[in-house]
Amino acid sequence: MTKEPPDKNYFYRQKIFTILLVLISGSLMYLLLVRLGLMVPVEQIPGVLCLDNCQRELKFHILPVGNQLLNYDKPIEQLIPRVNDKKNISLLIEKSKHRLTLYHERKPLKSYPVVFGANPVGDKQAEGDSKTPEGILRIKDLYPHPQWSKFLWLDYPNVQSWRKYFQAKVSGKLAWHLPIGGEVGIHGVPVGGDKMISDRYNWTLGCPSLKNKDVDELYQWVQKGTVVEILP
Repeated sequence: MTKEPPDKNYFYRQKIFTILLVLISGSLMYLLLVRLGLMVPVEQIPGVLCLDNCQRELKFHILPVGNQLLNYDKPIEQLIPRVNDKKNISLLIEKSKHRLTLYHERKPLKSYPVVFGANPVGDKQAEGDSKTPEGILRIKDLYPHPQWSKFLWLDYPNVQSWRKYFQAKVSGKLAWHLPIGGEVGIHGVPVGGDKMISDRYNWTLGCPSLKNKDVDELYQWVQKGTVVEILP
């Protein structure tokens, strides 16, 4: 008695099963790489794909004149004509000057002393490099912090961050196994730690850090979506 060959439906089902298995396995691997910070989230892929011919990031602010802290001794309420006008607020951070300046309608109003990651020179490229990212970011959330008073969470890595990350890998400046990192935000200091700011002691893992009274004031004037431009 001869054995009948499998029918066409059997081979069809096998192909479908194999395709589904590959798709599921690939999706799970992709999600794992995203979670590890090695792959860009799907919603940012279109902006990142122009690796070789991308529009350059434009400057957002006009720099304040001089090196001094602008109106540091005045509360913001005295400087802004309309109360709680958050939608027109933006922030500029100049790493070389250890200065964070609050802008209203693109005009500089008040500056604060600020410090950075323990390796402050240069743009952040990967997790663990103790550098503070540069470029134009936005606040994606803000909340009280149990150790550092307040936390203004920045949207690092954004499209520009991912683009620079992959460019560094393609050019051989960054090892392929290193993740991009995250959880970068503007925050205060441990209680009693204001001297670190006065002494310009770069103590964080990459976050900009202010005195607690300063981050507490900023917290009242920014919101989700506030632009934060960070310059070298």
